[in-house]
Parts: sequence; C-alpha cells; structure tokens
Amino acid sequence: MEKNDFLCGKKISAKKLHKDLKVAELVEEYFQAYNSARLYEACRLYAEKMLSPEKDVTIGLTLAGALTPAGMSGMVVSMMEQGFIDFVIATGANLYHDTHFALNFPLHKGTFQVDDATLYKHGVVRVYDTYLTTDTLLNTDKFTQKILLAPDAPRGAISSSEFHNFIGKKLLELSPNPEVSILAQAAKFNIPVYTSSPGDSTYGMDLAAFNKAKNPECIREGSINLHINPNLDVMETAAIVMAAKENGAILLGGGSPKNFYMQTQPFLWECLGTEKGGHDYFIQITMDSPQWGGLSGATPQEAVSWGKINPNELQNTVVVYSDVTLATPILFAYALEKAGPRERKNLYLMKEKLVYDLEKEFTKKPITWTADELYEKHQQ
Repeated sequence: MEKNDFLCGKKISAKKLHKDLKVAELVEEYFQAYNSARLYEACRLYAEKMLSPEKDVTIGLTLAGALTPAGMSGMVVSMMEQGFIDFVIATGANLYHDTHFALNFPLHKGTFQVDDATLYKHGVVRVYDTYLTTDTLLNTDKFTQKILLAPDAPRGAISSSEFHNFIGKKLLELSPNPEVSILAQAAKFNIPVYTSSPGDSTYGMDLAAFNKAKNPECIREGSINLHINPNLDVMETAAIVMAAKENGAILLGGGSPKNFYMQTQPFLWECLGTEKGGHDYFIQITMDSPQWGGLSGATPQEAVSWGKINPNELQNTVVVYSDVTLATPILFAYALEKAGPRERKNLYLMKEKLVYDLEKEFTKKPITWTADELYEKHQQ
C-alpha cells in the first residue's frame, strides 16, 4: 500500500457548534473519531442499509438489564410505530418494568448516593438512581394476577411471545397509558416479544405463584397449569430467522437476550442441519470488553466462528462502546430523521406457519448419527 492509501478518508474538521443543530447533522458532521465514529457508522448502517426500502431485512431488537426503568420504553415504541423493529427479545425485568408506565405507576429520579437500609425501611426500591415503591411492585403484580384469571387467559404450555401478547392486549384494553408501553404496542402491531430467561423476573415469579395458588378462587379444574415453554421460543425465533431474506440485529447491551437471538443461527446448522449462513447486519451498544470471555463483550468477528454472523458481511457490523442510555436515543432519532416508515411484517400472526415450515424443512434432513454411533465415536 502507498502512503495516500492511508489518507483517503474524510478529513477531520474542527467545526463549531450552532444552536439549531439537528441529530443527523450532529452525527454526520461532529462524530468523527473514537466511539463517536462508531456511533456514526451504526446510525448509517441502521438507517441506510437495514431500513432501506430496497432491502427486506428482518430486524430483531434485544434489551439487556433493566433499561425500561430509565424511561426507554417510549423510544422502542417510536421504532415500532415506524416498522423499524420486527421482533424483540428482552430480559423479563425490562418487560415487567415497562408495565409500570402503561399502568401509570410512578418511577422517580433519585440518587445512587443513598442509604439503602433507609430506602428499605420506607418501602422504596432502586435501580441505581431510579426509585419506585413496593406499592408499585405489588399493584403491578395484582394487575398481572387479575388478568391471568380472565376467561380468555392462555392455559397450558405457551411461548413467551404468547404470554407477552396476552399481557399487551390487556394493557391496550385496561391501562391508562398503553401508548408508551413496549408490550402494549407490540400487541397492537403484531410484534412478537420474547424473554430469554422466563423465570428470571417478577413476571416469572408471578407465574410461579399463580400456578401454586392456594386460594380456591385461583384454581380451575384442580390446577392452573400455565407455564412458558422455552422450547417453543427457540423454535419460533429460529423460524423467524430462517424465513427472513436478510437478518439484522440491534443489541442494546448484551447478556442473555443477545445470545438468545444470536444462537438462532447455530441452532439451525448445529441442531437442525439447516444452514442459513449467519446474520447479515449487526449493531451492538455495550460497555463490555471481549477479553473477559463474556458474551456481552463478544465481537461480531468472534461470532463468525460460531456461524452467527455471515463472514461475507463483516463490513455491516458495528460495536459502539458506550452507555446504552446515551447512544440509543441518538441511534433511534437518526433513524427517524433519515429513514421512511416500513411496512410491518406482523410476525406474531405468522409465527405458527413459520414454525411449521421450519419443522417441515427439518424432517427432510437425514439424521447423521444415532445415539449409539455418537457414543461409539466419542469412545474412539
């Protein structure tokens, strides 16, 4: 390579700010280096490629940790309204706390510099610098228990998408502020919402309590028998990915939701013998580093080795090392400014057919090894 090959990029400019600055101009003209440049790349990848009307990208959003207590539900809803998100995978905490906003149960700005024993004494719980009361938790639980007793409530083994769709529909029907709720608007727009760890949240706790209720009023035909079957979630998410023309991932944080989405590709080739080739677009906002070995910090380059990312599309992957609450509003606001609305895919209405098609494809594949042959091979 020659010297000029290294100097062909856009020149860095020291531009002054002005007070009528819009998000797109801020990103395009001022985010020039370090992680601001990565956020610039992520914004353009999302708005210009993933949301391009010339492409047909199925976009999954993952939400780690507890982002909704920070007021991020409305940002996600804004993306749903424009057809910019096709399905969601979140921690149960994000979906449970999302419900508080729909029910108009307050959360308050606080401080992390506080005596938590005093908070406990006064019935206040905190998520870092966000406060809510135990009354908010108990009233949300009462709402959940009440709707699960409704005649139209699901029974038996269901997917988490069915569970969340039911809650979302009830929020649309009964809550005062459904317009700011991920679950409510996902139900309205037929967007499937999954949780990768159904028992790891208050919704999981509510389901466990509901199934073990001692109150005769809560028992129908001797038992309630309502539980989330993760096997159904694995099949549904894999079927969505398999049916997509192109797959795009927007990962807010990492953790279990990230892996649950990314594992769809290894599930297809490793367990079903059906090759898809890996995801085509990848945006992650994280503060985790790769060298600790955790999935939250794992890079798209590493994901190639698992078949999670298409090796021919690494130019369409970006990792932004930033606080999610800082970078996400910029990413989403840029998309709203630069991209036009997309037609919604209504994946919730299609999921049974997609799973049927995937299972039909799987039955065509021969089983390479029997259990005995695998055991003998291992012994060798």
